[in-house]
Amino acid sequence: MELPYRLLRDYFGYTDFRPGQKKLIDAMLSGRDVLAVMPTGAGKSICYQIAAMLLPGVTLVLSPLISLMQDQVEGLRAAGIPAGSLHSAQTAEERRQTIRQAMAGRCRLIYAAPERLEQPGFEQLLLQLPVSMIAVDEAHCIS
Repeated sequence: MELPYRLLRDYFGYTDFRPGQKKLIDAMLSGRDVLAVMPTGAGKSICYQIAAMLLPGVTLVLSPLISLMQDQVEGLRAAGIPAGSLHSAQTAEERRQTIRQAMAGRCRLIYAAPERLEQPGFEQLLLQLPVSMIAVDEAHCIS
C-alpha cells in the first residue's frame, strides 16, 4: 500500500482520498507550490497534514484563528501526530516548549498566526528550524 494511503487509514481513519486530495499531496511532496481551492469540509487540511508527515523536518501552518489552531493541534495529537502551536493565548513557557520540541524533531507541524511572522525573532527561529513546507490555512482570511 502506498504510504499516503496508509497514513490516511492509520492516522485519520479513512480508506480513500476524496477527489483531488491525492493529487495535491503528490504536488506538495514534489516540492511544487500548490493552491487548493475547495469547499469547506472537502479535506484541504488533511492534504498538507499528510504531506507534512512524509516530508523531513517541520511544516509551518499559518492559521488566522487561535481556536482553529487549537482544534487542529488537538485533533492531530489525538491521532498520534506530533503537532504544536505558537499563539498569544499561550504562556511564554508553552511557546518555548513547542520550539524545543520542533528543534528536537519531535514536532511535525507548528501552527502560528500570520502576524507572528512580523514579530521580532520569529524569522531567526524559522532559520534555525528545518522547515520543509509552509501551509496557509484559511488563506482568504490573510491580507
